[in-house]
Amino acid sequence: MPVTVVEKFDSRHLTTGVGDSFDSASLDLNYTIFGTDSEAEAQTALAQTVPLLYGLLKLQTVSVQPLGEHEWDGTAHYVSALKAPSAGDEPTWTFDTSGGTQHITVSKETTHRCGRFGDTAPDTKNMIGATEDHVAGCDITIPVYSFSETHHKTFAFVDNTYKGTLFRLTGKVCNAAFKGCAAGECLFLGATGSRRGANPFWEITYKFAASPNVTSITIGDITVPAKKGWEYLWTRSRPEVVDSGGLGKSLWMRPWYAYTERVYEEADFADLQIGT
Repeated sequence: MPVTVVEKFDSRHLTTGVGDSFDSASLDLNYTIFGTDSEAEAQTALAQTVPLLYGLLKLQTVSVQPLGEHEWDGTAHYVSALKAPSAGDEPTWTFDTSGGTQHITVSKETTHRCGRFGDTAPDTKNMIGATEDHVAGCDITIPVYSFSETHHKTFAFVDNTYKGTLFRLTGKVCNAAFKGCAAGECLFLGATGSRRGANPFWEITYKFAASPNVTSITIGDITVPAKKGWEYLWTRSRPEVVDSGGLGKSLWMRPWYAYTERVYEEADFADLQIGT
């Protein structure tokens, strides 16, 4: 049975503030919904029928209550545009450049090499904590730009299809420029949404992290041509005979091979529908 929404004859109850203050103006549009016993279906039908704007007023809530079998009483409540959120309102932004932590085994430069009694320390090719059979490495802070945006979306827009889109894009990396980041730099961390009672708008916060693309990475005697922001770079070492100054020759671990790995899938973030 099709669901029908009909405005009542005694609808359109307008209230204005003292001195016609626009800030406190409100309006109720009253409807009858026919053709369903489902409260959620009745509320959805009402939200999809009523206008989002009525003059200078904006829709704030839609509510329904049962009148009888397959019949509901519905109310759309409007308030001043200065009070009500709406789809398309300016989003709220936050950002954090605190960075992240990464374990590395190779430094950018060995600034000093010193030995006992003036001996020259072996050149480990920037390997950190290298011995004859192990490379200890250390933890450092790396650039990670975290940011979020909060948008208002209509009740009808945030359907199961859109929620599924958010789910599928979580853990994906942008395949094109997005929010000031180049392709490969922005990772979608997911979204959180909330809607209270009969409010027809969802408030959704979208969370992201960005890591820069880099080129010409030097690791000992190896040069890695390029690494995208969220690709993983790792090295494999092997022992090599090294001149240990006055102690003669000995085996030390050296970087021998370098690999970059794509560990995240790429996706089109235009499907988020929050701009680029």
